[in-house]
Amino acid sequence: MPCPPRSLRLLPWLGAGLLLALALPAAASKVYQWKDAQGVTHYSDSPPPDAAYRNRAIRNPAEPAPQAAAKPVVNANCSNARSNLQVLQSGSPVGVDEDRDGKPERTLTESERANRVALAEAQIKTYCEAPAVAGSGG
Repeated sequence: MPCPPRSLRLLPWLGAGLLLALALPAAASKVYQWKDAQGVTHYSDSPPPDAAYRNRAIRNPAEPAPQAAAKPVVNANCSNARSNLQVLQSGSPVGVDEDRDGKPERTLTESERANRVALAEAQIKTYCEAPAVAGSGG
């Protein structure tokens, strides 16, 4: 089975980073504390109905990573996708290393090449701010 392109191996990491970034606003929300009639202390993200409460400040141990830190990975994926598309559209034979020894055992068929061109174009739409024009120098 051929090894997936490097950009595809990074997708799980990008997905995990996106989920983490989406979870950060939830960690910064307000927390309310109050005691009910039985003396039980409650914590909630919404104030209690008809009861006195205290607003609690929750301190996060670490600052969230700046948004710009993810950009180099996206740019690397963009560069890889554009490079892959350029190679696939060059018309030169593209070798496939099926046993991962670093040497190609065969070349891509036309159908495989068409599938990989479509994949590279989809990756460019995903990772690049402006899609590359086919036949451009990079």
